[in-house]
Order: sequence, then structure tokens, then C-alpha cells
Amino acid sequence: MPSQSSDLSAAQTGWHRPERWQPHLALGITGHRASNPSFCAHGPAIGAALTALFTRIETIAGSLPGARGTPRLHSLLVDGTDQIAADLALARGWELVVPLPFGADLNLAINAHPETTADAAALCRGKPAADPAVEARAAAIRDITARAHLFELADRDAEVEALWLASLAAPDDRVAARAYEALASDNVALAGRVMIERTDLVVAVWDGKIANLPGGTGHTVTAALAMGTPVLLIDPAVPEGWSILTRPEELAQVRDGAPDQARLEAIIRAAVVSEGWSPALLDHEIWRSRSSHAFGFYRRIERVFGGGPRAFGSLSVTYEAPDAIAAGSGAGLLAAATAMPGGDAQVAERLRGEVLPMFAFADGVASRLADAYRSGMCVNFVLAALAVMTGILFLPTGLGAIKWVFAAAELLLLVGILVLTAAGSRRGWHRRWFELRRVAEYLRHAPGLLLLGVSRPTGRWPRKGGGGDSAEWPEHFARHALRAVGLPHARLTRDYLRAGLQGVALPHVSAQRTYHEGKAHRLEAVHHGLDRAAETCFALAVASVSAYLLCKLGGMAGMLPKSLADDLSPLLTFFGVAFPTLGANLAGIRYFGDFERFAAISRVAAEKLGEIEARITLLLSGNEAALTYAAAADLMHALDEAVVDEIESWQSVFGAKHLALPA
Repeated sequence: MPSQSSDLSAAQTGWHRPERWQPHLALGITGHRASNPSFCAHGPAIGAALTALFTRIETIAGSLPGARGTPRLHSLLVDGTDQIAADLALARGWELVVPLPFGADLNLAINAHPETTADAAALCRGKPAADPAVEARAAAIRDITARAHLFELADRDAEVEALWLASLAAPDDRVAARAYEALASDNVALAGRVMIERTDLVVAVWDGKIANLPGGTGHTVTAALAMGTPVLLIDPAVPEGWSILTRPEELAQVRDGAPDQARLEAIIRAAVVSEGWSPALLDHEIWRSRSSHAFGFYRRIERVFGGGPRAFGSLSVTYEAPDAIAAGSGAGLLAAATAMPGGDAQVAERLRGEVLPMFAFADGVASRLADAYRSGMCVNFVLAALAVMTGILFLPTGLGAIKWVFAAAELLLLVGILVLTAAGSRRGWHRRWFELRRVAEYLRHAPGLLLLGVSRPTGRWPRKGGGGDSAEWPEHFARHALRAVGLPHARLTRDYLRAGLQGVALPHVSAQRTYHEGKAHRLEAVHHGLDRAAETCFALAVASVSAYLLCKLGGMAGMLPKSLADDLSPLLTFFGVAFPTLGANLAGIRYFGDFERFAAISRVAAEKLGEIEARITLLLSGNEAALTYAAAADLMHALDEAVVDEIESWQSVFGAKHLALPA
């Protein structure tokens, strides 16, 4: 572990691997099955159109600065469009990622379309089918899946298989058929959602006729548009022409079918290029093992006015080193991730070697920048008060003859404000704090999302961090950093889901809920403490002015010596100016710190996290049948929403509060 004086850049801490953090384009594919009349009539033309489209996309992506030239294709590998696109992608050397709606064997069996229960049962057990045509379709699927990265939603395989075999055994039983179709369609729609969440553009071969069948092409198209993911729509009857849609309402518009090349280029550029981003942004940041002694004033205010113990004790904070977090605070998480039955060891390793160290780096740098920015502003308020008080201190001290000394001291304090403000602006404390804090918070909550295959859709990431000088690169960086880890190559059983929720998600949610509850309580105390101190200052100011007036009136009435008011005038005048100045600046610190609003934000976050914690606990303790991927994914999405809401809330408070002159 680094020593207390360690100063390390991102490139020196061991976590930074530039090739791993390069953005790449992620595509999704959906389209008609081989049995669809439109696909049957135009299959070769559709294949040719996809070939030309993939060539164009690859050329655009490869020409962009800083982007990987090899896109990643996500496909459910349904027969027809999906398999044609998968073959084309593999032939180009693209990555093929397959979120399967069922376990691999069951998925193969269903998509091989066996006509007998014997063949269906054999395929489900990993054995060949007796029917040559069925076995040929199964072999084609085996060939593709052997070269693909599989994410298998196998948690309901037993139920799906039983209903499917029952429907095959009794083909005239519509009740059995509907029961199977409903469950299977839900699983396909869920796999489609996983695909959409991880793509920048969904390519859809669709005739536009049926949009309400869960898991169908039309349903996937509408779901993608609703999530903010653009769709490149190919009409199977005229596959050489295509259009790009970005809103659900565009489905009802008349399209001319002329390829919109400019729009395609804009979407790909927006997906992989972020204005203002460069690896140098992180490489130039220096991680230090301890908090700064020079910028601890804001935390001192929290300590003094929060009413806690050791108000004047040491403020030194030790930050966890990027190369030590895996064996430190992240050890329990990594142990749980590694122990997940059927899990992906590579995902756990990338959490260990990349995500957690990057979080520790960003968290440590952001914490120091926050100290510098917030302490700098609070020091400005204190210096402003001291400048006023120093400027008139010659009155009570009776040193009017050397008034210039006090004026010079006042000037130095004012210059100090200007220098501190200029330094904070030049070094970008506010901007850099915002950017690194956002990176840290996105990565803090990432392990559970990654291990359970949940992601925030591209169209739903915040577009701006808050504040006039804030950039979008932290969201762009975090999205691609998590995307680089990718979906686990795993078979998601109920045991896998239980391990992920119980060992990773629940401890994290519980710890964050506890943190926000404590933070809310502390900041509420600071807010009220500053209020009381400011009110006391104004009360003392009133008392000082009142005392002077009473002395003056007492002298005029003969009740007090007439000289008393004149004798006390310098001291009471000083107090009459000093106390309201100090009170106003304490109120300024309270306004700048916005402790009450931050407490409210943390209180809301704690309530949301508490609800998620309760839901996870109920899911884990309830009927085993209720523990499904759909339920687990919904909980992780709720966590993701709570995190992003909290980030956006605190940014809305501090976004426009740049380090400035106290006014």
C-alpha cells in the first residue's frame, strides 16, 4: 500500500489500461423469423442489405478518433434475421454477445423447431434430434453459440420446458399453447430488454405490421424507442432502403425509405465520441493517500456546528489506494462475486483489476477536490468578515494613529480572497470535482449491475452533469467503462440470482442507506448549528447598538455619566459592525453549503434505498418461484434510478455555485 505521502497519477496506480477504456460501438439486431412470409420472399436481398449496412457502420466507427474499429453485435439468435446478422458479424471479426431468453440447451431446442416431444426432449438434454431437418437447424445454432458470448436467462427453464413439452404433446390444446407462449414471450421480451440496454443502435428488419406481441420484432422496436435507443428500420420488401427512428411517434410517419447516411453517422459519432474527453483528463489527475491539511475548513465547519464529538480533533482522512481496494473494502464483494454459482470469473477479475481501482482513484481525487472547492469558498466568507473587522479594529484598541497598519492588514485579507478565488477558478476545482465525483458514483454502484447483467439504456444517461462548465465525458466514460466489462458469460439460475442479490446487492444497498441516513442527520445538525450561531451574532449586534443608545440616553437623562457613551462608543461601534458582519458571513456559509437541502437529498436517497433493501429482503425470503431474473433486474434498475436521481439532485444544488467572491 502506498505511503502517506504517495502522489500517483492514473497511469501510475496500476488500474489504468488505456486499451480497455476505449469506446466501441454496440449494435443490436432484431427481425423476422425464417418462417415469416416477408423474410422468405426477400431473404437473399435482406442478407445483402445487412452486409452493405455493416460495412458502412464499420467504416464510420473505425474512422472516428479514439474509437475501437470493431463493433459489438447483440443478438437473441432467433432463426432468420438474427442468425444471418450473427454470421455476418462473426465473419467480420466482431464480438457477438447473445442474451438468451432461456438456457442454452432449451433455447437451442425451441429454435430448432422439433415436431415431436422425443426430439424436443433430446435437444433439451444436449443430445441430437432424430429428425435430420431439426438436427440441421440445431447444428447451425450450436455453431454460432460456440463462437458467441452467452448470457443465459435460465431461471425459469423448468417451467418453460414443461409448458413447451405439454404443448407439443397436445398440439390441439390451446390452453397449454397459450400458457407456454405467454411465458416464453415474456422471457424473449426480457432478453430483448437486456440487448436494448447495451446498444447504441438497434437494427430491425420489420414490415411494421404487428407491434404488440411481447418479444416480437415490433415490440422490440417500440421498446427501444421508448428507452431512447435509436432504431435503423429495414423494410424486408425493400431492404436496400432504410430509415432511422429516434422517437416512438415516428413509427406513424410516412417514410421515403431513402437511407439517411448523415443521421447514421451522427448517431455513431455521438455513441463513441465525447467532446472534451481524452485519456489525459484522468492521467493528469493526481491521487494522494491523505486529505489535504490546507483545505479542511469545510469539514471543520461540519464537525464544529454538527454537534458531534471531537469538534477540534484531527480532520485527516486516509483514502483507500486503488491497488489496495480489492484486498480492503472490496474484498467481501469480490468474494461474493467469485462464489456466484456458474458465474463469470472474467467479470469478477475485471471488477478486481479495473472497476474497483478506478472507483477508488476517482473517489479519492474527487474528495480532495471537494475539500479544496468547498473549503475555499468558506475561507472566502471568513476572510471577508475578518477584513471588515480588521479594518475598524483601530477603534476599540485606540490605535487610530497607526490606522494604516489595520488598512494594510485588511488589504492583505482582501487580496487573499482574490488569490484564492483565482486559484480555484484556474485549477477548475468545481468542474473537476463534479466530473470525478460523477465517475466515482457511477462506478460505486456498478458491481451489482454488472454481475446481474443490468445496464442503463444509452438514451437514459444524463446528458449534462450540471453547471455551466460541466462536460458530458464522465457519463460517456462510465458507460463505456462498464460496457467494456460486458455481460457475464453465465447461466443465470435462481441460485445465481440469490447469490448476486444476497452477497452483492443487499450489502451495498444497506451500507448506502446507512450512510445517507447518517449524512442527513449530520447535515441537518450543521444547518441548525449555523443558524443558531448567525442568530446569536445578530442578537449580540442588537445588544451592542442598544447598549450604546441606552448609555447615550442615560447620560442625557442624568442617570449615567455623560462621558460613558463616548468612552464606550469605539468598542460598541466595533461590536455593532463586527457581529452582523460575522453573522452575515455565517449565513453565507450556510447558504453556500446548502446543508439543509443536501440533508433532504440524502434523506430521500435513504428512503429510496430503504425501500429497495426491504424489497430485496422480501424477494429473498419469499417463495422460490418469485425469485426470477425479471424481479432481480427490476430491483437493480430501481437502485440505478435512485443513484442517478441522487447525483442529479446534488448537482442541481451545487451546479451554479462556482468559487466566487463572497457577496
